[in-house]
Amino acid sequence: MSHTYSRRSVGKLFGLAAGAAVLSACAPGTSGPSTSSGDPFADNGVKDFSFTAWSLNEASTKDVLTTMVNAYAGSAGAKVTTASYPYNDYLNQLLLQVRGGTLTGVIQTDVAWLATLAATGKLVDLGPIAAKGGYTDAALGIAKANGKQYGLPWTTAGIGLIGNKELLDRAGIAQAPTTIADFENALRALKGLGGGVVPWAAMTKVDQLKDFIPWMWVFGSPVVDNGKIAVGDDASVEALTWYKKLYDEKLIAPDVNRFDARALFAQGKVGFYEDAIGGRGAVTKASTDKTLGDKLLPISRPVKASGDQSRHLAWGHALAVLQGDGSAAAAKFVTAMTSDPTYTNQWYKGAGLPPTTTAGLASADVKADAFVSAFTSAIGAHSTPDPFWIYPKFAQIETALANAVQSALIGKASPKDALATAKSQMEALTA
Repeated sequence: MSHTYSRRSVGKLFGLAAGAAVLSACAPGTSGPSTSSGDPFADNGVKDFSFTAWSLNEASTKDVLTTMVNAYAGSAGAKVTTASYPYNDYLNQLLLQVRGGTLTGVIQTDVAWLATLAATGKLVDLGPIAAKGGYTDAALGIAKANGKQYGLPWTTAGIGLIGNKELLDRAGIAQAPTTIADFENALRALKGLGGGVVPWAAMTKVDQLKDFIPWMWVFGSPVVDNGKIAVGDDASVEALTWYKKLYDEKLIAPDVNRFDARALFAQGKVGFYEDAIGGRGAVTKASTDKTLGDKLLPISRPVKASGDQSRHLAWGHALAVLQGDGSAAAAKFVTAMTSDPTYTNQWYKGAGLPPTTTAGLASADVKADAFVSAFTSAIGAHSTPDPFWIYPKFAQIETALANAVQSALIGKASPKDALATAKSQMEALTA
């Protein structure tokens, strides 16, 4: 799926003079060595570039991002050719084209993929321009791979539990559960509501079962210990045994991934599900309940024992630049999208994704948003990078774990045997 946005198509909407002023204010400088020197930020006169993003494929973000690309194309007097793929197919599509040398320009990337993409040798190190954007240190940190700034952070947070406050109230759950025991009691109370309510739309499809990782942390497994796979230890087996217990009690729905969970939550049928901060935009736009946004309750992950530290998987998006003609123009675009208030405010308001700059986070709109404030304190503040990101084959490693978890859930193997098999497969992938 590709489209080209030209200066002519957007001038009617935004005004070229105003757009040009925005561009001059936010673009990084292009002075430096000539193009022949190999400097990716040297202006060689090329204004046009491509932009590949899964957010151009999702209903909750497509319209606002298209509008932003239109605005930038108009202000820069450029053509921005876009392409989009579903998230679950995105990395494979990207790698095929990057390795084949058929893709240049800007790419949206999950921060988890930066090391894999950097290994192709085709990403531009954006370190020379990153310091100019006013990003938070934490945001810059998750957009690095191998110590280099291969991405500019677009949004950051974590993946955690979101509750439907109306359903929780109906079930008599007055306070958010803080321990595993509290959480189980809450799930059983939600099941008691009947009417097709799913207590917890947890991930049960292989494509999203990396969500099981923080539950292993909760039960005390390091998952990866000093560079060695620890999956299969007593704590991880205990975690999977618990997960299967909830599955067998029908407190967890079968055959669910993130998109299924969002759809069910949007229908008001789910007590809890797990998502990143951008999930708010997805569920509220898909729901006929216009007050659903007021019912969203971000919750710190319940812990095994009172006083334990809540844990969540870190999450974030970055924009990266591929080597090739137009890399200087592409670098201006990623700087504008990720740090200029004109665009970061629009992205926040349209997609519900908070900015990554100190100034953006301090803006009145962000500080007044109760959901973002709650999500940031309950989930984002306790987020840790995926322990498998250190391995080049992290995606295959996570798939081995996901297959094992699903195998245990459906009764094909015991939790202990399933994780033992996964460990063997995972260790082979790290060799």
